[in-house]
Amino acid sequence: MKNSSLTGLITLEYVNTVIKERPKDIHKGDCGKVLIIAGSVGMAGAAMLCARGALRAGAGLVRISAPAELYPILQVGVPEATCVPREISLPEIEACNAAAIGPGLGDDEQSIGLIRTILNNYKKTIVLDADGINAISRADLGQALRETKAEVIMTPHPGEAARFLRYMKAGDLSNVDRLQVAELLAEKSKATCVLKGSETLVTTKNGDSYTNTTGNPGMAAGGSGDVLTGIIAALAGQGLAPEDCAKAGVFIHGMAGDLCAETYGETGMTSMDIANMTALAFKKIIGK
Repeated sequence: MKNSSLTGLITLEYVNTVIKERPKDIHKGDCGKVLIIAGSVGMAGAAMLCARGALRAGAGLVRISAPAELYPILQVGVPEATCVPREISLPEIEACNAAAIGPGLGDDEQSIGLIRTILNNYKKTIVLDADGINAISRADLGQALRETKAEVIMTPHPGEAARFLRYMKAGDLSNVDRLQVAELLAEKSKATCVLKGSETLVTTKNGDSYTNTTGNPGMAAGGSGDVLTGIIAALAGQGLAPEDCAKAGVFIHGMAGDLCAETYGETGMTSMDIANMTALAFKKIIGK
């Protein structure tokens, strides 16, 4: 294993260079169309949190590809989003500026087939999280991931990262630290990788690694990562480069969590609170 060292920190000064005030004549079509492939029976909340994160991060249009039985829940919980079938066509996928895949997705064959189709054909940005990452090993899609024409941002927690690296035959991980895990993820996936946790790490495809400087223990709650996936996808839909999407996304997500802690305290905050505070994080960054 090579010697590892951090390239830098993710700070407000950096985020101010990539998150800008909107032009006065902007319309929703300029703000990105985000496709969220998420949710399954019993896991509608994951899709809802991801969509809410995307909307609070400025996505112009959000489409949720989900089982039809979830539509009533999603259309009440996220009325700004539209629902489309899980068996969405390739032209409909390609019409979107970014795709988020995985929160609460489940492991059915239809979802795995859809992930395979997207990896083989989509050429924009994919944010791969949760069951989207697990599907890579379960369906043996490692080669498709490495060869995709899309820009991929992976957002695993440590358990998902370990499963993925075992599948990719990354070797003995028993003495590997978090920074080395993040670097292995980027090397084996050929993707920009976000290793979630305290002091979240972002590692680029060329091996540069950055530590986030926002966030707090109150964010250790179910659904927090789903919100992050939506935020990063929204930034991708608005045209940011993958590295900037990942780095700015984790900073904004952490800042939203810090604003929640100021309002509710760390113990009582929820992931929907984090999603809603994302709007205030943008206001704090931009000044409007």
